Amino acid sequence: MSSLFLREDLTEAPVGDTVELTGAEAKHAATVNRVRVGESVSVGNGAGLLATGTVESSSASSVVIRVEHSERSDAASPALVLVQALAKGDRDERAVQAATELGVDAIVPWSAERSISRWDAQKAEKGRQRWQTIAREATKQSIRPWLPEVEALQSTAQLAERASRALVLVLDPRGETTLAETDLPSDGEIVIVVGPEGGVSPAELDRMASAGARIVRLGSTVLRTSTAGPAALAVLNVRLGRW
Repeated sequence: MSSLFLREDLTEAPVGDTVELTGAEAKHAATVNRVRVGESVSVGNGAGLLATGTVESSSASSVVIRVEHSERSDAASPALVLVQALAKGDRDERAVQAATELGVDAIVPWSAERSISRWDAQKAEKGRQRWQTIAREATKQSIRPWLPEVEALQSTAQLAERASRALVLVLDPRGETTLAETDLPSDGEIVIVVGPEGGVSPAELDRMASAGARIVRLGSTVLRTSTAGPAALAVLNVRLGRW
């Protein structure tokens, strides 16, 4: 199976040209993935460009690929955004990984009222970078042409503001409408909001609903914070014809 490596500075990859991996990406390719001369691999820039080719040379400092096929993919429309509440342990990180594999276009960390985990100013940027690294590795694993952006930590007030300009769907077992029944736009953003272990508080539900968000449920069961977002993305992928 072909492996994907990322070079975010790559602007083009014409057929017949070579692309070189250096630094950490070359080291990972040569020593962890153990790519060998003659192997077929993929190289992308995380912004729609995806090329495949054959490895011509491989070392821990440099991997050179001869491009045999190159294509560009447009950004998905509507964009799928996951707002993931900070959660205990690695549950939020597992949600980030699975959501990336399932095609999410952007991820937003949310400091919810019932979040046990808290990011102060110093932790917020470190945490965002950690989530971005997880999304990057999941992008490579799933061979995606687009790398999801992990946005800055947001508050409930900021989510309410977002609901005034995009379709925001808050997952809650008390929702009267299911996600499968909800009308979806053909462009813009579809924002899925997932609460922490204790769920979304009534005050948060009221604030976001007042701003235009819709409260929806996935089904008759209650999912963990680590699985609710990916499950919702699976439903949306089917409904939007991406699967």
